[in-house]
Amino acid sequence: MFEKLSDKLEHAFKVLKGEGKITEINVAETLKEVRKALLDADVNYKVAKQFTDTVREKALGQNVLTAVSPGQLMIKIAHDELTQLMGGSKEEINLRESPAIILMSGLQGSGKTTLSGKLANFLKSKKQKHPLLVACDVYRPAAIDQLKVLGEQISVPVYCEEDVKDPVAIARRGIDYAKEHHQNVVIIDTAGRLAIDEQMMQEIAAIRDAVRPSEILFVVDSMTGQDAVNTAKAFNDKLNFDGVVLTKLDGDTRGGAALSIRSVVNKPIKFVGTGEKLDALDIFYPERMADRILGMGDIVSLVEKAQEQFDEKEAARLQKKIAKNQFGFSDFLQQIQQIKKMGNMKDLLGMIPGVGKAIRDVDISNDSFKQIEAIIQSMTAGERDNPAIINGSRRQRIAKGSGTTVQDVNKLLKQFEEMRKMMKVFSNRDQASKMMRSMPGMRR
Repeated sequence: MFEKLSDKLEHAFKVLKGEGKITEINVAETLKEVRKALLDADVNYKVAKQFTDTVREKALGQNVLTAVSPGQLMIKIAHDELTQLMGGSKEEINLRESPAIILMSGLQGSGKTTLSGKLANFLKSKKQKHPLLVACDVYRPAAIDQLKVLGEQISVPVYCEEDVKDPVAIARRGIDYAKEHHQNVVIIDTAGRLAIDEQMMQEIAAIRDAVRPSEILFVVDSMTGQDAVNTAKAFNDKLNFDGVVLTKLDGDTRGGAALSIRSVVNKPIKFVGTGEKLDALDIFYPERMADRILGMGDIVSLVEKAQEQFDEKEAARLQKKIAKNQFGFSDFLQQIQQIKKMGNMKDLLGMIPGVGKAIRDVDISNDSFKQIEAIIQSMTAGERDNPAIINGSRRQRIAKGSGTTVQDVNKLLKQFEEMRKMMKVFSNRDQASKMMRSMPGMRR
């Protein structure tokens, strides 16, 4: 996500590295590179210019503290301005009415139908809502079938009338259906076009006027860059939508859409699509996105993703097993499977400050755990609970059963034992504290 932009901004701020103070000359040189990086990322020219002008004004108006280098101060100012540029703070979707009616809009190919399914899944699993999907794309037969499949996958009902060609009537009856069946959120998937046309705009405006939605979301492919911003402006002029959803943010995104849309249409980005899976939809946090753009990671989002997968009872159970040195391979396998549910492994590691750049050119796939899982699944229940009984003949059997080598099995057993020892030490606070104090540079 935004790798090229992050690299170029890092290069730009190197101009100030080692400088004793901020001057008009070194600020101008830095911001020239910053503006170039933003324009290369397909950021709107006016937005890029205003951003660098604001950063220049704030940088020259501040004194550099002795504890902060000019480069650090400049990054702090740029971070704050990037956050403001993208909206300042998160903005929630309006779900106050019952049923709350959400009207989806956007061009064909932007991922609108898939996004409707993702949003339904998000509202069901994270907001404890009972959504209904309504199929109002009467021109693309595959859209109705696609919505039905998505609904089945997430166990959300889909309202459709396959022989009816009036999307306004379908939308109205869909809302009536929701009221009758106690569905408290209605998500209306509308038709898209390959380009903006008057018929399309009139049709979606008619649906809006008929159903009076609580929220109109504009769905746009973030990989289209500046074109996404232009499309957003055209839709906003006609619909006056409430928020933007950026899809395909996990692709080769230059960043132009995320950094320009708020300024151009003055509407918040509310969600971002970060993958193909139906749970790959995140609330948009401007500050966290600024962190990631500037290579600072996003540890808050990483912790939140972990909390979604690990409950307190399970954590307490594992804590006891670790303290008694009873943490076995079955527990380890369960933890691996929970981690995999959190999302793409490379994206997760990229949220850790300093790690993103280090692994940028490293191929890390979600298949990274396959060999470990195969080895553990080739063990008996007794071997998983008590790895100490795994002798030479057992290792050969496990290697053969998992399609690996004895060396692979030996390596995993050694790493697991070292991990168990470390976990046991850190489960005892007194031991952990003593260990930390004994390390060089940790004494007070």
